[in-house]
Amino acid sequence: MSENQSIRHIIAVSSGKGGVGKSTVSANLSVALAQQGYRVGLLDADITGPNLPIIMGVRGYPPSTGNKLVPLVAHGVKVMSMGFLVDDSRAVIWRGPMIHQAIRQLLSDVDWGELDFMIIDLPPGTGDAQLTLAQSVPLSGALMVTQPQEMALSDARRGIAMFNQVDVTILGIIENMSGDFFGEGGGKRLAEAYGIPFLGSIPLDPQVRIGSDQGEPIVVASPDSAAAEALTQIARDIAARVEAQDEGDEGITLTVD
Repeated sequence: MSENQSIRHIIAVSSGKGGVGKSTVSANLSVALAQQGYRVGLLDADITGPNLPIIMGVRGYPPSTGNKLVPLVAHGVKVMSMGFLVDDSRAVIWRGPMIHQAIRQLLSDVDWGELDFMIIDLPPGTGDAQLTLAQSVPLSGALMVTQPQEMALSDARRGIAMFNQVDVTILGIIENMSGDFFGEGGGKRLAEAYGIPFLGSIPLDPQVRIGSDQGEPIVVASPDSAAAEALTQIARDIAARVEAQDEGDEGITLTVD
């Protein structure tokens, strides 16, 4: 049986590899969109390695209403994660079909209410979670997060190929941790090579890591920092791009098949 959710835009945040700060970017973009007045939901689709409860600073088992779970709220964003449902000391060791079912349930068995944006933080790679999402819901598009160095860019190319193969529009590339340590400009070169919008660079800043560990995304903890300003501008650009795509559309009622 299908369940309906009133969600205008669904955006997947992906990376070809782990360790590039994709979850941190997902969290900050979600909060930045909420700060701009949008109704935002943040779904942690990394079933086996959920980190968003830490980054967003929210814990506890979600309450329920009827037969649906109610998302927890942090920094103005509705959040749902497997990390709320499974104890930190337990490993989630699931095969593909179980991950597929878990993602479907986090979409359809949660009372998301009315949202302007749902940001979905995907696990690294090009596996079951990505395929499940592309086949289950009408994505407005995907964001590719990378670091500037070649090792990260190589994996990002695989991610781009995967989204192209499943006919998901790539809204843009974000270069994270840009600066002297990891280099800079790789994300922009990658975007130019593929004809994909380059959404911006987020400078490497230890305060981003500190804020994430403390449950305060940088756009909350230090809104005037260069990293926060970059993330806020990227959120504005994403919103404008997606809204322009659907100009004149009053929204959809999402059906999770």
